[in-house]
Amino acid sequence: MSQFITKSVLLKPLTASARVSLARPFSTTFSHVPVNTPTGNASTTDGNYQNIVSETRGKVGLITLNRPKALNALSSALFHEVNDALFKFDADENVGAIVITGSEKAFAAGADIKEMKDNVAIECYKNNFLGHWTDITKVKKPILAAVNGFALGGGCELAMMCDIIYAGDKAVFGQPEIKLGIIPGAGGTQRLVKAVGKSKAMEICLTGSVNLSAEEALNLGLVSKVVPADQLVDETIKTAEKIAKMSQPMTQMVKECINQSFELSLTSGLLFERRLFHSGFGTHDQKEGMSAFVEKRKPTFENK
Repeated sequence: MSQFITKSVLLKPLTASARVSLARPFSTTFSHVPVNTPTGNASTTDGNYQNIVSETRGKVGLITLNRPKALNALSSALFHEVNDALFKFDADENVGAIVITGSEKAFAAGADIKEMKDNVAIECYKNNFLGHWTDITKVKKPILAAVNGFALGGGCELAMMCDIIYAGDKAVFGQPEIKLGIIPGAGGTQRLVKAVGKSKAMEICLTGSVNLSAEEALNLGLVSKVVPADQLVDETIKTAEKIAKMSQPMTQMVKECINQSFELSLTSGLLFERRLFHSGFGTHDQKEGMSAFVEKRKPTFENK
């Protein structure tokens, strides 16, 4: 959950001089940097945020973490804005999938350490510190993470809360919290092991300096695809667009079933899947999809 900069393979805490050049004070205000939109792809932007840029591209909601001088350190204010944007997209019938990204230098280099360094244990417990981070997992629509650069600590945990991860070819994943005398607090010890296995998760979390390159993350199953950094966001949006064209009730059921597979036994999971499968036959989109297949035409889903 910390902010780090790399000098080769190992990641070290930022020095004072590095902070001057790479990180601004961790304030909660930042002037928006315009986000370029590909020609012909309709876009609308929500300008009410200070730490993120939220926009729609066709049927895809796009959230860009926007604290570039802080390497997108995850402050409390930033995460509240991310959650707000996510739930707005979740409620928008015109949005079928969501993409979260950062900059080419950093998806998110960690949590805001200056913000949390003086926390007191009992207050953390009483106020459920970082509890609001997991609100992302309550979003029904599929969420894709487009990860460029550093995804360390909280940044790696944020990516793992998403449903699909695409990585730029220079992406770096890691959990360096142990170097700060603390452990991961938003899923680093829980979600990572399910993706990369016990031994590798132990190595990453216990050393704080064994980090995964994009290719290593792909080989271990942490990410689905690696693409050139400058093509990452467009490639992720392409996949999100494919998902957004499907029946929204069905994409949400698929997401729910796969996520339940981590919580249920195989027998219970199969029963859960079958019950949702059965319920699908009560939808308009099932009738339309199967009729279109038989009639050799493209279906027109109405999300009902």
